[in-house]
Amino acid sequence: MAPALGILGGTFDPIHYGHLELAREAMAAAGLAGVRLIPAGDPPHRGAPVASAIQRLAMAELAVAEYRGLAVDPREIQRAGRSYTVPTLEELRAEDPARSLALIVGADAFLELPTWHRWRELFALAHLVVVARPGTAFDGNLPPALAPEWERRCRTEPEALAAAPAGAILRVAITPRPISASAIRAALARGDAAAVRGLLPPAVLAYIERNRLYRPGQDAT
Repeated sequence: MAPALGILGGTFDPIHYGHLELAREAMAAAGLAGVRLIPAGDPPHRGAPVASAIQRLAMAELAVAEYRGLAVDPREIQRAGRSYTVPTLEELRAEDPARSLALIVGADAFLELPTWHRWRELFALAHLVVVARPGTAFDGNLPPALAPEWERRCRTEPEALAAAPAGAILRVAITPRPISASAIRAALARGDAAAVRGLLPPAVLAYIERNRLYRPGQDAT
């Protein structure tokens, strides 16, 4: 079977090098064929984004131009309603039932998996690639509903993702990058564009400045 296709969802408000390098390192560590970044149209686990869906999509498309193997998928922005992950994976699975899919999630998001919409169905639709800081351990720290899934599905070799279309959990370690979209928005709201240089692609920062995004009073969260 061919290498798995990685899926990375997020608000990307704005997209930055933390997102992009996570995708790049996860792609390499898990042996993925590529990664699709899917901006959420209406994210269910946080407040409304500051930038519009179209603006966040445009910034993501500008950002991936620097990275081979990364692409942007607009389906959640084009789909009405809440941007739940299971319907997105169902659409991708229907497009190619035999293809191996790998949903990339951070360690914190993985621990909150039992709060997700229809979360148990994720394992029938995709593998999970759990991105953690080096040395992160889950043993003894998992929610009771998640612990049996971890014990049954955890794999240590990236080759496991290509052996089946879905169902495994692979943990990979990446380089810590303490970059947050909220801190970027706060700096821009202060008029301190210099503080965010190097945290996001120059083309994205130029787009933000050209469209006057994240100015004082825009961020209600």
